[in-house]
Amino acid sequence: MTDFRTLAQAAEAAMREVFPATPLLRNDYLSKRYDADIWLKREDLSPVRSYKIRGALNSMRKVLAANPDSNVFVCASAGNHAQGVAYMCRHFGVKGVIYMPVTTPQQKIMKTRTFGGDAVEIRLIGDYFDDTLAAAQAYCTEAGAHFLSPFDDPDVIEGQASVAVEIEKALGRAPDQIVLPVGGGGLSSGVYNYFGESTDYSLVEPLGGMSLSEALKAGRPMKLKRVDSFVDGAAVAQIGAKPFEILKNLPVNRVFAAPEDRICVTILDMLNVEGVVLEPAGALAIDVLADIRDQIRGKTVVCVASGGNFDFERLPEVKERAQRYSGVKKYFILRLPQRPGALKEFLNLLGPKDDIARFEYLKKSARNFGSVLIGIETDDARNFAGFFAKLDAAGFVYTDITNDDLLAQFLI
Repeated sequence: MTDFRTLAQAAEAAMREVFPATPLLRNDYLSKRYDADIWLKREDLSPVRSYKIRGALNSMRKVLAANPDSNVFVCASAGNHAQGVAYMCRHFGVKGVIYMPVTTPQQKIMKTRTFGGDAVEIRLIGDYFDDTLAAAQAYCTEAGAHFLSPFDDPDVIEGQASVAVEIEKALGRAPDQIVLPVGGGGLSSGVYNYFGESTDYSLVEPLGGMSLSEALKAGRPMKLKRVDSFVDGAAVAQIGAKPFEILKNLPVNRVFAAPEDRICVTILDMLNVEGVVLEPAGALAIDVLADIRDQIRGKTVVCVASGGNFDFERLPEVKERAQRYSGVKKYFILRLPQRPGALKEFLNLLGPKDDIARFEYLKKSARNFGSVLIGIETDDARNFAGFFAKLDAAGFVYTDITNDDLLAQFLI
């Protein structure tokens, strides 16, 4: 029986007919920051700006080798998987039927259509992904088409493992430690299966979608009751059954959680300092370096930057969340006396580096006080301690709502 390493190497060789190996680049900025030899595996530089093309390529080539008459492939995806499938449908000259939720942003629909051209048909079905998936699978049954899973498929896992093959070739060996993002588990299980015990692992999930952590604790895949969809490339309610079979013996303390707001800080940091555009899932492996700095000091570390399909319409939200996480921007409700001069008294309490970013107030008759929604930006989070001390001394009543998620949804 052919072992997994040989299969992954064959998959990687087949990919050279379609696209060159993505670069493994040493990052001086991160290396200096964390006192380690840090390399980035730049999957954001693949033809579809994510590693998902790998699993789609490997799965489709195997299906076509076994059954050359297969000519219709189906997937359900609102993101990178759809784009990878579309690209490979055009390459192999087969039809792709891609199901996407009705709520999918036009930018993602356009990119999928661009990659697939005339080879793909896009069907917008359902407000939620579960409805989209059900429709795609029903069509497969009716049409006798082949369903391409984004992660829960041995051939997909094998294809994603080509990332590890390329790392080994470029580095000349396995790294001391490899840091991997986790969503459905296709990439992480493939790389884990390839390197085995020859390296140490740190796997990272978004805090709002820790499906692997829950599965490891329970001993089986568990469906999360709630998932924060911000890290859309890795926000999966349940890890795949086949990836979990590979990862089930991984110690749970090797899986880390990345807060969504902190990921925003990392995205902006890589964009502003390094000029690297990463989507939220693509920033996971870099974001967690702050949590494992003591473990990686002096080691050769590879972080897989899994994707760069970032919609710049999201940039204001990313900046907002990053500022709130780093403490340089706060929102609060101020109880302001409805009398002449009260607003001027408040403004005089602001420091030289404090700036009003939001101010909403409507004077109401027959009331002594009015509520004001205020957003303040500053250049150093420590400035707020002095500002709030001044508010307290002046007798102003206020409520900090910066980290109140419920109010933030409606007010911020």
